[in-house]
This record gives sequence, structure tokens and C-alpha cells, in this order.
Amino acid sequence: MTAPVIEVEGLRRTYRVSTGAVRRRTLEVEAVRGISFSVGEGELFGLLGPNGAGKTTTIKMLITLLVPTSGTARVLGFDVVRQSREVRKRIGYVFGGDRGLYDRLSGLDNLRYFAELYGVPPREQKRRIFELLDLVGLNGREGERVEGYSRGMRQRLHVARGLLHDPPVVFLDEPTIGVDPVGARELRATMAALVSAGKTVLLTTHYMFEADALCNRIAVIAKGQIVAEGSPSALKAMVTDGVVVELEAYDPPPGGADALRRVPGVARVTVEERDQAQLFVVQAAAGFEGTPELIAALGDARLTRVATREPTLEDAYVALVEGASG
Repeated sequence: MTAPVIEVEGLRRTYRVSTGAVRRRTLEVEAVRGISFSVGEGELFGLLGPNGAGKTTTIKMLITLLVPTSGTARVLGFDVVRQSREVRKRIGYVFGGDRGLYDRLSGLDNLRYFAELYGVPPREQKRRIFELLDLVGLNGREGERVEGYSRGMRQRLHVARGLLHDPPVVFLDEPTIGVDPVGARELRATMAALVSAGKTVLLTTHYMFEADALCNRIAVIAKGQIVAEGSPSALKAMVTDGVVVELEAYDPPPGGADALRRVPGVARVTVEERDQAQLFVVQAAAGFEGTPELIAALGDARLTRVATREPTLEDAYVALVEGASG
């Protein structure tokens, strides 16, 4: 068995912050609290968690932008602290957002500039750039200024930039955030193409369907700790071995969620606001037949939809994160 490409053991990162307007005091905040995981060669590994859970801090330690407070991390066998130069040669980093490109330059000129910056040999630059333009679907648009690119096109150019030096390991930090559905679909196809090309990919995302479709394995991080790890199907089975009943209601009673929780067979209830309505998502045991009792528990609420479905990765994720917060 080959060694993992990414190895994380007991990784911690603590920040010192000052609080108080008059009497200042210093607090220590643990952003990452002793996490461990590994990623195999050619694997697409997802790191999921709410805002502030420690995802980006973890990636920044792995790509040598932050020094861990304690613990160890290795990429392709190189320590991220003691051998940071060797790590940087072998990784690509792609982040969501508009930063990191030169708007007044064309897509091609951006890639030429970064190819020089990344030390791509001049004789290889042209071939490499046009290979990547083809990979990310920007062939024919490379001569246009980046300021005229859509959000999805900009993100695909980000991906091309991160791959210029042909790194075997790629870190994608919320690459589809803010991208329209068409652009996001194209980016997901690009991510799948990276794995097909033999890259090892670590992905962070808030989109559960994206992680479900792309990731071989997933770690869920909450409050700086990993609360679960496994394949998407394993995570679903771990937390939601049963059925999900959704009830969309107008004017539900104030204690509607609590009333639903008291129905026999109900494991968990979450509530989502939908304009003037509320969507109650009820996770219940396998073979649950208590939908009439759920409807009765909401009293005189005007129900516009009642549906039973199979559990999703999002259901498992919400349960795991809420369990960590409870």
C-alpha cells in the first residue's frame, strides 16, 4: 500500500485575540483543535463544515501559509513546516472569489505572467497554457480581457493558474462560491477532470450536492474538530438511517418543531425559513409511518407540501454539525 499523499496528525492552530474597549484582555482561540486525516493518491477528498469551523485555516497550514501551533502535516512526504519549499513546488491552490487575477490583462497574458512567476520553463509555457485552456474550457476566449469574464470564467481561469506548474496535489477552497449554475456545473466537470488526470484533490465547499457527487471521502469539521469521516454513502447511513419527511407550513404554531420531535419514531427536526413559510425537515427511523401524526402535531397550520424522501448528504451534515454544537 502506498503512503498517503496528504497526512495530518494532531494538527492545531491557536490565535491570540484582544477584546474589550476599555480594559483590554487577550484570549486564545483554537481555530483547529487536533485534527487528523489522510488523503490517498488520486483521491478527491472533501472537507466540509460551517463558516468558522476551521476549513480554510486547515488548508492554509497545508499549503504553508500558516504555521501550525502543534501537530504535524506532510504533503507527498514533505513536512509543511520544515520542508515548506518542497511542498510549494508540488501543490496548486485555487480559492473562490475575484482576487488573484489582473483584470486589464487578457486570460492568456494572465497565464503567461503566472507561468513566469511559477518558474515554468519558457519552452514548455505555450504548450502548458493551451493544454490548460482546453481543460478549463476557455479555448477561444483567452484573448479577451479578464474584466469582461463572467464569474464562472474567472474561476476557471483561477483553476488554470493553479495548475500551470503541473502540481500533483491541488487544494480547492470553495471554488464554486458565487458562481452561476452553468458556471458551477462547468467547474465541477473540471474538478472531475483533474482526478481523471491523476491529481490528488482536497476540496472545501458549502454545497452538499457538489460534495456528494464529486468526493470519494469526506471529513466533516465543526468547531475545529473532525466529527465524522467516510464516503458520502457512509455518512448518510451513519446519521440518517431512515427516511426524511418534509412539511412546508404557513402560520405554524410557535412550538411546532418541539411538537414534531415528540412524535414517536422522530430522531431529529430542523427548520428552514422559506419566505413567509417554514420548512420542517423531520428525520425519522426506517419504516416510519407517522406522517399523519406529524401533520396533526402542526395543528391549524396551512400545509402546502408534505413529502417523504431518502436521506441526503445535507441531512447527515446538518445532524453532525448540530450534534457538535449541542
